[in-house]
Amino acid sequence: MFNILTLNKIAKCGLDQLNDNYKITDDANVDADGIILRSFKMHDMELPESLKAVARAGAGTNNIPIDKCSEKGIVVFNTPGANANAVKELVIAGMLLASRDVIGGVAWANTLTGDDVDKQVEKGKSNFAGCEIKGQDSWYNRFGCYRYSCCKCGLCFGYGSYRI
Repeated sequence: MFNILTLNKIAKCGLDQLNDNYKITDDANVDADGIILRSFKMHDMELPESLKAVARAGAGTNNIPIDKCSEKGIVVFNTPGANANAVKELVIAGMLLASRDVIGGVAWANTLTGDDVDKQVEKGKSNFAGCEIKGQDSWYNRFGCYRYSCCKCGLCFGYGSYRI
């Protein structure tokens, strides 16, 4: 049985990938064989003697004391691209929100009062017209799973897509 310490909330669907040979805990007093974390800063943490591996659920390892782990023979790895779909969705949502000033429009609509709201909307809605996404160009480089994925989604909106 291997004790796996989670230092941040980790998705259940990810932890479910571990079989019965692994006991998941968030109790830092347990002698952990492995650690799974996201953004928790481990630099001031005392590493258990039992620790064999540290897994970062995300890109980068700047929150993990690589030097200390290397000295103790602890394997460190990360999972870049694991959140690429979520990032892509947020980028696309941001593009849509920005192109039509949806947030400004909602804020403005929340200020409308009276019996003539329909007339106020007709009079003021052009302030939030924005621009169409169709026909715009997107540029991406070859690095990063989400960038390419965003460009593929952009093609559905009628974007031109160019690699740099």
